[in-house]
Amino acid sequence: MSGLSEIARAAGVSISTVSRVLNRRAGVNEETRQRVLSVLAEMPYTPRGLGALQRTGVIGLLVPELSNPVFPAFAEALETRAARLGYSSLLCNTRSGAPMGEEEYVRMLLARGVEGMVFVSPEITNVEVPLGQAPRPSYYAKLVADGVHMVFLNGATPALDVPDVTVDEQLAGYMATKHLIELGHERIGFVSGPARSLPSRLKRAGWAAALEENHLPAGSEYVAHAPFSAEGGGQAVAQLLDTVTPTAVICSSDHMALGVMREAHQRGISIPDELSVVGFDDIPLAAYSSPALTTLAQPIEEMAAAAIDELVLRLDPDRRRQGTDNYTRVFRPRLVVRESSAPSK
Repeated sequence: MSGLSEIARAAGVSISTVSRVLNRRAGVNEETRQRVLSVLAEMPYTPRGLGALQRTGVIGLLVPELSNPVFPAFAEALETRAARLGYSSLLCNTRSGAPMGEEEYVRMLLARGVEGMVFVSPEITNVEVPLGQAPRPSYYAKLVADGVHMVFLNGATPALDVPDVTVDEQLAGYMATKHLIELGHERIGFVSGPARSLPSRLKRAGWAAALEENHLPAGSEYVAHAPFSAEGGGQAVAQLLDTVTPTAVICSSDHMALGVMREAHQRGISIPDELSVVGFDDIPLAAYSSPALTTLAQPIEEMAAAAIDELVLRLDPDRRRQGTDNYTRVFRPRLVVRESSAPSK
């Protein structure tokens, strides 16, 4: 309890009040809650300062949202693998606009004594930097310096010595586009996530490479950016349909692809006869959409197992990796052809 005691003393409140704030329970007024969070924000990351990272048998799982089905799938796979290795998990939803952001959750997890953390698509992957350059490490560098054990899942950051398990996003964009080219499509749009998103930028690089290899248009007019959601997918494809009128599109996620299909249906556009659609993730709904969605599958269970295994390896003092070599494992996506893609007419 030394970490909670330290926070309580600095904030001038009881340990039980700190506990209620960290667990987002009722019974704490807003002024007190903000005071506790302010103290927490000023605390050092170091586990020594918060009395954390003892052998508690608990790890933290941080995901950017739960509305996109791919992230609950990753969370379940991570929790399952951790449990098999004897660890309990604390799940944190770091969605944009939430009362607590990613950094606040990190401090909370350290205060509660987690041994390590897995970040799924960490915030650093949404920093606007030129492709091929590394984003500013920000607070993650301090975590590394303070000896906090963590693994990124789909968050490769060469500037940081943080283990990373990732799917090849650029290859996914290439494979999706190549599939449509082989079906005879020549005007292929890209329904992209936000422009700052590294996964979207990598998929765009793969999309452009496949098009340029075949001397097909790959200009910015064929790219539409929108939030990672069904609504965003609908907005993005509407922009493309109103301008370049593609015969096929690839999407940054299956969630966006479902929005694309809805927008096409509302416009009376037949899928795949008039518009072929390819998603990414292979969420469970992909096989049951109408028509069933062609997509690039991430090997979620294998990736989750690799992330947990690497974290646990680093937590074990007898097996801990020596040196500062960054660990990266890249998984290949798998093309799953269903009913939403067909030859161009």
